[in-house]
Amino acid sequence: MTRTALQPLDHGIFGPDSVTWKVYRYPTSMTVGFARTALVEMFDPLVVASVAGTGSLRQRAADRYDRTLEYAGALVLGDSATAARMADALVRIHGRVGGTDPVTGQAYDPNDPAGQLWIHLTQWQSVLHVYERFGPGPLSEEEERQYWSECLVAAGFQTIDPDDVPRDRAQMRAYYERVRPDLVVSEVAVEHARLVLDGAHLASRLPGRWRVLGPVVHTLLRRATVATLPRWMREAIGTRQGPVVDALVTAVLRPALALAARRPRVLARVLEAAAPRAYPVLAPAVLGIEPERPGTVTVEEAFARLGRPLPREQHLTAGRQAS
Repeated sequence: MTRTALQPLDHGIFGPDSVTWKVYRYPTSMTVGFARTALVEMFDPLVVASVAGTGSLRQRAADRYDRTLEYAGALVLGDSATAARMADALVRIHGRVGGTDPVTGQAYDPNDPAGQLWIHLTQWQSVLHVYERFGPGPLSEEEERQYWSECLVAAGFQTIDPDDVPRDRAQMRAYYERVRPDLVVSEVAVEHARLVLDGAHLASRLPGRWRVLGPVVHTLLRRATVATLPRWMREAIGTRQGPVVDALVTAVLRPALALAARRPRVLARVLEAAAPRAYPVLAPAVLGIEPERPGTVTVEEAFARLGRPLPREQHLTAGRQAS
């Protein structure tokens, strides 16, 4: 039986009336959405150098998925205190990490705004793309505008320059075209992309009697993730999956996820088993548990309550002190 989820402090930064909650609460985000995000991120050479430097994906893919889901879920679905606390902790952890990418020879800083922008945008674009493909379908024009507006708000949790954040889908496409020449299909990037594809998703820890379905769910989610990738990424990771398989997996997964969306307690149980760290953050939003104080707050207010500067301010201050 699923344990009781704790009552959140408030509705966080966005709340149940936001397009962010509409998209991120849907099961597509917690399954294929985050797997695709993590896979695409690996083709930025400095991001993959940072990940490879810890060895966490090689050694504990399922745990890394859980931690990533916990962090990303806290920012978009968690209460304001949890979101600010986790974002602040990550900035400080990243401040102690750095090195040189052996592929490009470039120094990497996990708090670098350009790298943070890549991670942020691959997540927001991937989650939306997967929602539209395997979920209810495209957003309305008004919802689309609101979604990208909320993407800009969420960038406040990172060191990103807000002027660099796309305001719509066209600007998002332009961003991808701009950074594409800087992406690298290195041996380490391909290795880590495959690690994500093979192990970083909900199928690795299904609860109870559902565990027997693990191999089937694994195959379905793996092929669904591949179905969302551009051709050059498919070629890079060595898959020949074509449009027929893409169509078949879409036809199977879309109704399965629609059923999961109508069964929030079942979804919560799967989350509890597959992502125990993320469960306390995600469960209140999934189960519709009302907070102690209904309403939302701004990112700025959340950090002020924590007594900490915003991540971008912290990064700029550290840069000035180092120079």
